[in-house]
Amino acid sequence: MKQLVAVAPRKAALVDIDGGTTGPQQARVKVTHASPKHGSELAAFRNESPHRNEYYDEAWRAFLPREKPDDREGPFGAWNLGNQWVGIVTEVGAEVTDYAVGDRVCGYGGIREEHLVRAVDNYYLKKMPSGMSWKNAVCFDPAQFALGGVRDSGLRLGDAVAVIGLGAIGQLAAQMAKLAGASYVAVVDPIELRREAALRHGADAAFDPNASDVGLELKKATGKRGVDVVIETSANEFALQQALRGVAYGGTIAYVGWARPFRGGMDWGKEAHFNNAKIVFSRACSEPNPDHPRWSWRRIEDECWALLSASKLQCEDIVYPVVPLEEAASGYETYVDRRPELSIKLGVDLTGL
Repeated sequence: MKQLVAVAPRKAALVDIDGGTTGPQQARVKVTHASPKHGSELAAFRNESPHRNEYYDEAWRAFLPREKPDDREGPFGAWNLGNQWVGIVTEVGAEVTDYAVGDRVCGYGGIREEHLVRAVDNYYLKKMPSGMSWKNAVCFDPAQFALGGVRDSGLRLGDAVAVIGLGAIGQLAAQMAKLAGASYVAVVDPIELRREAALRHGADAAFDPNASDVGLELKKATGKRGVDVVIETSANEFALQQALRGVAYGGTIAYVGWARPFRGGMDWGKEAHFNNAKIVFSRACSEPNPDHPRWSWRRIEDECWALLSASKLQCEDIVYPVVPLEEAASGYETYVDRRPELSIKLGVDLTGL
């Protein structure tokens, strides 16, 4: 049995693994499709994650130094790359009552031919309704951060919105903004195929930050007012500067992207100083939720799965390209790491095995 492994920084390979024995509380799942992350997992793949030398301490709510470097995802040579998968249950343990052979399920985990997964009291082993697209299922994780950003932005019916950064999170945030009643949704990304995908799924306008003054274009599109809300998912300092330029007086920027240290591009003596904009940092899984106790990460998860299951969100264009398992290593290195302009969210198809 094969799985996709990070064998060294920026190097992936398919390696053989033992399938193991199904335990009494486990299910064996033959994987049909899978997908990696393109954000936090990529930082670890490049060996650049800030979590290697520091850790976030929940008690202090601050990053503190580690005594030694940490392999959060697993050591190189053994770390199974991937985020979510879809498959068919082929075997269940004696104590499993919630799943049966033949069930189509979605779970968290690496890209591999089979998964042995806990099947007793496991919220994250999701049964998929008939007709649910596998692409919708593997977008469950990015949908959570998109919904968190939309909610944290305070978006209301009739608001004008800009979504900056059109990876999976930004694509879904743009669709959600429309569902939430935005009167105008502009999307911003330097990659043409990403802009085109967002336009096909409801965005009203798309801007290339390398070809236009995005902040000024947003002002032009709204009669000089600016957009009420910006959902920033790119984590690029130049994009944040344009967000401050294009947001309306007193508007809100929901900062969703996972940033690295800024090295330039910011001038907070301009629009940021004059226009009373608000920046709200948004991370769906940070608890308590800003709307606690009514909302929690679990409620966000539930709502995202419901939207995806009911096809109220469309992910067919988001999971692109799709490669067979035998091309997963080169595909990961190319489409996730080295040539992101050729992809949105990589998919892996295992049905031909």
